[in-house]
Amino acid sequence: MSRPRIVIVGAGFAGYRAARTLSRLTRNKADITLLNPTDYFLYLPLLPQVAAGILEPRRVTVSLSGTLPHVRLVLGEADAIDLDGRTVHYTGPEGDGGALTFDRLILAAGSVNKLLPIPGVAEHAHGFRGLPEALYLRDHVTRQVELAAAADDPENCSARCTFVVVGAGYTGTEVAAQGKLFTDSQVRKHPLRAGIRPRWMLLDIAERVLPELDERLSRTADRVLRQRGVEVRMGTSVKEATHDGVLLTDGEFVDTRTLVWCVGVRPDPLAESLGLPLERGRLLVDPHLQVPGRPEVFAAGDGAAVPDLEKPGEYTPMTAQHAWRQGKAVAHNVAASLGIGERRAYRHRDMGFVVDLGGVKAAANPLGVPLSGVAAGAVTRGYHLAAMPGNRVRVAADWLLDAVLPRQAVQLGLVRAWSVPLDTASPEVARVPGRAEKEGEQGGETRPGDETATGRSGTELAGSRSGGEPARNRPGGEPARNQPGGEPAKGQPGGEPAKSRPDRGTARSRSGGERSPADHPDAVEAQDSKRFGAPLSVRRPDAVKGGEASGRGGRAGTPEKSEPPDPVQDPDAAKHAEPPGPVKQPDLQQGGEPRPGSSTGGGAGPGSSAGGEPRPGTPAGGAPRPSAPAGSRLGTDGGGEPPTATPRTPSTGEPPPGTPSTHKPRPDAPTGPEPRSHNPSEGAS
Repeated sequence: MSRPRIVIVGAGFAGYRAARTLSRLTRNKADITLLNPTDYFLYLPLLPQVAAGILEPRRVTVSLSGTLPHVRLVLGEADAIDLDGRTVHYTGPEGDGGALTFDRLILAAGSVNKLLPIPGVAEHAHGFRGLPEALYLRDHVTRQVELAAAADDPENCSARCTFVVVGAGYTGTEVAAQGKLFTDSQVRKHPLRAGIRPRWMLLDIAERVLPELDERLSRTADRVLRQRGVEVRMGTSVKEATHDGVLLTDGEFVDTRTLVWCVGVRPDPLAESLGLPLERGRLLVDPHLQVPGRPEVFAAGDGAAVPDLEKPGEYTPMTAQHAWRQGKAVAHNVAASLGIGERRAYRHRDMGFVVDLGGVKAAANPLGVPLSGVAAGAVTRGYHLAAMPGNRVRVAADWLLDAVLPRQAVQLGLVRAWSVPLDTASPEVARVPGRAEKEGEQGGETRPGDETATGRSGTELAGSRSGGEPARNRPGGEPARNQPGGEPAKGQPGGEPAKSRPDRGTARSRSGGERSPADHPDAVEAQDSKRFGAPLSVRRPDAVKGGEASGRGGRAGTPEKSEPPDPVQDPDAAKHAEPPGPVKQPDLQQGGEPRPGSSTGGGAGPGSSAGGEPRPGTPAGGAPRPSAPAGSRLGTDGGGEPPTATPRTPSTGEPPPGTPSTHKPRPDAPTGPEPRSHNPSEGAS
């Protein structure tokens, strides 16, 4: 008899605890599979300390494969769930799909950033739900302080040193408190203009800070924030966000370059696709965390509406405490459904809350006893060390080093603004370039210049572009395009233009036929890998259409493996008509000089404009020139002005009398009017 298959979707607090508990309970009596976009469990309560430079990013992550014995880890994001077929369909990190069959399913997908219909927020704000967002905020704040220190304009300096945090809950309060200390330590090393200090604003439509906690904790947090210099504005929120600042609901416009969105969370959209009863986007379950009518399906964490037995008629809040304990309870109930142990209803009484306010300050009420100051700080950090499933020694060491050494305020530049959009279903994964859909799907293959391919909800896959960065959906501006000649991409938020790489403007062939990664037809793959020593041959589906071919010389209508046109050398190479019959390569003069009548290839290729539109007879530089003569091809030197074609009489094809000539063309050179496309894999002879 085969072993039962248990699939857990999500490795947050609930999913990780469920996998760890099931691994211990089943003792190899079941096949446990954990589906998660990343290979780590993220301890979210310490994420503000990563953004503030206190902890290194790996300190708040715990390896799944290293801490979950007898659990199979599958990297991917769940796209759809077939409950009747008992199958989970997912997409892997490289765009490949897969399916997992189950006998028991635990849904613990968690939550994502909560959005409000406020103009400009989705384009100019950034959330704080994943490690990439924390790394971006750390770099962004450091960059703004450094740019402000070097600014001559007082208004520009003040705007860059103004940081607006929306949402005065757990996350927003801790981000504002830790961020103020971080920027104050920076300006001590990089003094600003006289009278300008870093300005942090905490906004919320609620009446007080931490409205979900006890009033004594709220008063403690409010007092610490105001003493530190944070502007706490309750009853105020953002009415509109722009690139230059935010318009508040009270009518004030605040010049800023930083808007951190911490208004709360919403359940993962995966629950809405199941067609099961929901409670404000959360999947309804019974006290045993089982979906009514589906005995094989369980749910826990932020995506589950679990009845609160301590408060009849209500549901447990979306907190890490409840998710962690629900993970253990759902594991016991799944095991009980397989004949291991007994079922248990989820019941939990709050033992208190802790809020880290940075430094030695905190607000806590363990066992209902309100604490503040150093005592609360000690209790808070002790609780986090006890609750973390790993890395306790490393975290304690970082805290000790932060107490005795200054923080390192440097920009690593690992996460850009466009890779952490606010409106995403996967805040734990940074959007990366080069993840295109499989070629051949949807009736064709992805080509340079095509629009980006869309993946699962909220995540778009970047198309192949020679610049190596996706040019769509960049917050704060127009899509960035790599212009021929290396012009910077415009609209990059944070004042960082994404410049084209210098080695991609003009592709040069190397002696001996060696090709550089920039010459590869797929520029994104060339960026990610350096293992290109031979030309890549692919079968182009358009090689037999209309008598055209886009690769080496071959007769029209004959399918043949060929090189795809190089988007850097010649964007419209696929449109060139193929010369009749086999064409031989014209010789080059010694030293790499092309024969008279041939043209040289530049960064954009002849006949193409800056926007990629073909212009017959116009080179990349923009000035018109005579059309290439018979038998001409793109040269390989890639530098200087293209040689002028030798004029010939239309009747004989010979140069007119008095025209200087270096040498005569070969007798077997073709005389047809169609030019050949350049083969990037061939070098200068």
